Amino acid sequence: MLQQTPVNRVLPRWKLWLERWPTPTELANCSVAEAIRTWGNLGYPRRAKRLHESATIIAQQFDGEVPTTYEELISLPGVGEYTANAVLAFAFGQRSLVLDVNVRRLLARAGLGQSHQAPTVSLVERSLAQELLPTSRHQCVQWSAASMELGALICTARDPSCSRCPIVNDCKWFAQGKPLSSIPKRKQARYEGSVRQERGRILKILRENEEPMSVSDLSQHTPDTERFEIALTQLASEAMITKVGSNYALPNS
Repeated sequence: MLQQTPVNRVLPRWKLWLERWPTPTELANCSVAEAIRTWGNLGYPRRAKRLHESATIIAQQFDGEVPTTYEELISLPGVGEYTANAVLAFAFGQRSLVLDVNVRRLLARAGLGQSHQAPTVSLVERSLAQELLPTSRHQCVQWSAASMELGALICTARDPSCSRCPIVNDCKWFAQGKPLSSIPKRKQARYEGSVRQERGRILKILRENEEPMSVSDLSQHTPDTERFEIALTQLASEAMITKVGSNYALPNS
């Protein structure tokens, strides 16, 4: 839930989610539609569908227990390198390399002297992260949590608080006068007027209506017919919505 979504938006939904489905098996026993509705307006709702798919696999193939190996975790829908390593570290206390955006920015500045991290993890960055990772499992988990917090709260992307940073004297970027990086920043695609916004609008209507909705009803307030058709086609092809006769609904509604 926290991927690309602020903590203050996630917490209420996270608490609601765990109250309703405290175990993977309980989540697997509900419909995909229920998962998407409970996800609400967190954004990137495919995460809800993939989480439901993962819960189903865990219930069916792992006796309802979350896998404890990297290979098993990475095989679950929507679980990438970061998520798998974060689960291993924070859920099971294992020594694993947790590289989220905040940790990567911290490593880029303190260890490599760059103002921000590269679009993808380089061999140099991975080698540095492995070198800094403590050998003991307990210290490794503490390191992962601390480096994430330091990056999120102090070594922020736009306005880092270098005067409050506990490692400022060891920071290569600060020592060099905080130069601008030659690495191009990844531009965030505009949300307003995008197909992604239209997808969200369609899903909001279907979340709020348990009965299948007609294309006419779904497109009633769209500002762009072409964008609506693209969004509807995408959602259907990804099985985020399902066709019921000539109407549409959330999966398994």
